[in-house]
Amino acid sequence: MADGPQRGAARATDVAVRPVRVADLAGVIDLDQRNTGVAKPEYWRDLYERYTQPARPRFFLVADEGGGIAGFIIGEVRAWEFGSEPCGWVFAIQVKPEVRMHHVGSQLLDAICKSFRRKNVNKIRTMLRRNENVIMSFFRSQGMMAGPFIQLEKDLDDVPAEGDRRT
Repeated sequence: MADGPQRGAARATDVAVRPVRVADLAGVIDLDQRNTGVAKPEYWRDLYERYTQPARPRFFLVADEGGGIAGFIIGEVRAWEFGSEPCGWVFAIQVKPEVRMHHVGSQLLDAICKSFRRKNVNKIRTMLRRNENVIMSFFRSQGMMAGPFIQLEKDLDDVPAEGDRRT
């Protein structure tokens, strides 16, 4: 989760936003497990491998608070899916609960937006669950609003996998 709406005069936490390092993975994995209640270390190791390739327009940034991870954000430049011009996609942002409302999420989002601008991107997008009120409030406090696309989905429980003999 990110900071949530900016209320009152919350003190900004002193962090350095920088690209993730392999030594940060344990902190990222721990923060995610703390925030979601689900341990998924292989997922985060795979993302690290895919999102730290220098030739790709992908970004995995952390908020370093003096050796510890206060938060992270991950995104990439995507283009032309369903007619969309190149844009920045943010697909993960999390902040330690004790530093929410201290502008860590804002600093992370600002940093990834600057990374996107360096790639000549003028717009960012994200997707989240309708009932995620804290993260929805955070993104709205940052000026984000509903865009021109509608997300659709379908359960595949009744669709056999390739090689499956169910009829």
